[in-house]
Amino acid sequence: MNYTIQGSTLSCCVLLVAASSVSLASQADSGYQQPPQAVIDIVDAAPAPNASVAPGGDYMLIQHLPALPSLTDLATPEYRLAGRRINPANNSISQARYAERLEILTIDSGERVEITGLPDDARIVDSSWSPNAEHLALLNMADEQVELYRVNASSGEASRWSDVQVNAVWGANVHWNRSSDAVYTMAVSPERGDEPAASPVPSGPVITESRGRTAPARTYQDLLANSHDEALFDHYFSSRIARISLDGDVSYLGEEAVYNDLALSPDSNYLLVTELQRPYSYSVPHFRFARRSDVWNLDGERVYQVVDQALADNLPISFDAVVPERRSISWRNDAAATLVWAQALDSGNPNEETDYRDAVYQLSAPFEDDPEQLIQLRNRFAGIHAGDDENAIISERWWASREERVWHLNPNHPENPTMLWERSWQDRYSDPGDPVMRRNEFGRSVLRIEDGHLLMIGDGASDQGDRPFIDRFSLQDSSSERLWRSEAPYYEMPRALLDATSMTFLTQREAVDQPADFYKRSLTNDSLVALTETAHPMPHTLGISRELIHYEREDGLAMSATLFLPDGYDAERDGPLPTIIWAYPREYRSNADAAQVSGSPYEFNRISYWRPQFLATQGYAVMDNATMPIVGEGDALPNDTFIDQLIMNSEAAIQAGVERGVTDPERVALGGHSYGAFMTANVLAHSDLFQAGIARSGAYNRTLTPFGFQREERTVWDDPALYQTMSPFFSAHQIKTPLLLIHGQNDNNSGTFPMQSERLFQAVKGLGGTTRLVMLPLESHGYRARESVLHMLWETIEWLDEFVKHAED
Repeated sequence: MNYTIQGSTLSCCVLLVAASSVSLASQADSGYQQPPQAVIDIVDAAPAPNASVAPGGDYMLIQHLPALPSLTDLATPEYRLAGRRINPANNSISQARYAERLEILTIDSGERVEITGLPDDARIVDSSWSPNAEHLALLNMADEQVELYRVNASSGEASRWSDVQVNAVWGANVHWNRSSDAVYTMAVSPERGDEPAASPVPSGPVITESRGRTAPARTYQDLLANSHDEALFDHYFSSRIARISLDGDVSYLGEEAVYNDLALSPDSNYLLVTELQRPYSYSVPHFRFARRSDVWNLDGERVYQVVDQALADNLPISFDAVVPERRSISWRNDAAATLVWAQALDSGNPNEETDYRDAVYQLSAPFEDDPEQLIQLRNRFAGIHAGDDENAIISERWWASREERVWHLNPNHPENPTMLWERSWQDRYSDPGDPVMRRNEFGRSVLRIEDGHLLMIGDGASDQGDRPFIDRFSLQDSSSERLWRSEAPYYEMPRALLDATSMTFLTQREAVDQPADFYKRSLTNDSLVALTETAHPMPHTLGISRELIHYEREDGLAMSATLFLPDGYDAERDGPLPTIIWAYPREYRSNADAAQVSGSPYEFNRISYWRPQFLATQGYAVMDNATMPIVGEGDALPNDTFIDQLIMNSEAAIQAGVERGVTDPERVALGGHSYGAFMTANVLAHSDLFQAGIARSGAYNRTLTPFGFQREERTVWDDPALYQTMSPFFSAHQIKTPLLLIHGQNDNNSGTFPMQSERLFQAVKGLGGTTRLVMLPLESHGYRARESVLHMLWETIEWLDEFVKHAED
């Protein structure tokens, strides 16, 4: 049966498999360990708060997040159904992230009011401003249900809005109507009975069958496995559509069903409702299930069927493959009730030869006419930004070529669209940014257009790092005028336009030693006013230096990394250090895109515990986010030379540290998480460049992901030699460098089953290598519990101290 209930009684020890290291193995049964206090303080530092601006720009909600949860929090009940993990006790996402304290800031005055009236142990998983900005809708995740609260924006007073139990298994889904006097949401039916009981005696075998029908699927986890799983899925994912008025009156629309999505039309007269349908599949997750999308009136009556999509378990193995039916269905934000959708012109099959891949259509209420075609696209539809009756922007993308094309058209007369730009979407340096939006009469976000121009906000990537910008972009000739750009020694990112007349923006500004705070910046008079003032969350790390370094690999490809050095370190005085290189391979179709720099040297130097930056407190040089490009230009595909490029990248990174005098080439470790763990094992198997490796939550035998992995679209039957060559499992006899493997026992990521680490450990161990396996109870692909994270850091420090820092021993 494919579900798990995790009890509240916790084992006090982690499963640690003994390795050849006697000093570590002797403590294998001693429970969770903790690293030095300097590292603990990094873990316990308060996360940066989140914020959202109210419609009209008068208020800003500040959300304070807690530090890491405990193992007790992770040990709540969990069901794994159709690719989703849920908490059956309260009908929410399992292990949902939440805010524990909220404030409302008045932007003009800077006055802050803490929201009161919430439970003492509030766990806020969603917030939504009303269109008139007078209220906030909040979802509080209690132990037994997800509760709906309403907040008065001016006073900050919160109260329980209704006793409706929100069904949050899909995440937050609360929608205000246009007049701000009601919300719509998916709710647990008041008539829902008890959970279906599992029979202790099987009713029969579980049988699946295929007769000549091609139905490839990537390696998914948490799938339905039997009829009881199906019954549980129906029980917990079924909802009623509920309308809750400001005075708390509740009315239910339609019948109970497995509703997957809900969207209110801009004029609030219609609902777009998506319902998942049987038969379910045991081979693919919920997002491939059959579904029907309908338009309802406010009485819950279907007035138009948008699509009745069949089970999509037979799509080609390609990132450009889509269902043949209507998809990406949404409301056009600038119209009262107009649907927009895309539909494939190649049956959804990228291998089919055709001039155009997709068409985009629209249809307005009362949905009685034939749909109108807006545009035909050479690539796949990637999104629409509505503006008004004369302006819309439609984008298209193609994974295989990395091509992006963006079009401007008149949605009422779409005969002659004009292309705004055509580029590689991996080319960050040429990215024109994203358009600034405004609220229209429906309270929806639409393009802000003035005299035929857009305002664009972008990251401003350059060979010197990111420098965010604000541009004025012409819809007539695609020319741009730079209005503002972030300047050293600050990294400042515009977040929202507060006032168009004075060109006042809400920005978030930070510096190397200054945490990010919110500011009002006026482009008209070049003024800057601070709205928040955040204390340094970890002052004991202030002396750790950070530098964006540039170097080249053997074939001349430009590369970069962020170098962290210990407090007070001087290369001439102290000499080279033990070094950790941390990376994640990324595929590119051109050397030019692969060589581009990301990040900024002026961002706040918040030392991470998830990445290896914390090791700077332990006397290591850290080369974090070392670029690990895997390039395939022309007819060559990136993975054709995967191993060779990994080795070249690693040699270049080591040499960069050596040339700066900070790295001892005889004391260097390599590490990574997920695909970075796969990288680490491969480099250790095919070189002797490193003294140790750290591989977290990786996959090491690619024949266990036979229908593709990461961004590889070839199957194992297309190229079995590629799969074997790229699998470090088949080269385990060559892994003689000490390798620490860490994995969450409940990994939910596609392909990275915990078995992957277990099998590689057994292989290296059986072949006489030095390895250690740490399986973290209750943890998924990323580790969340404080106990787990601290133990992971302890393991990392102990392993590196033994095999890298003290390698001569």
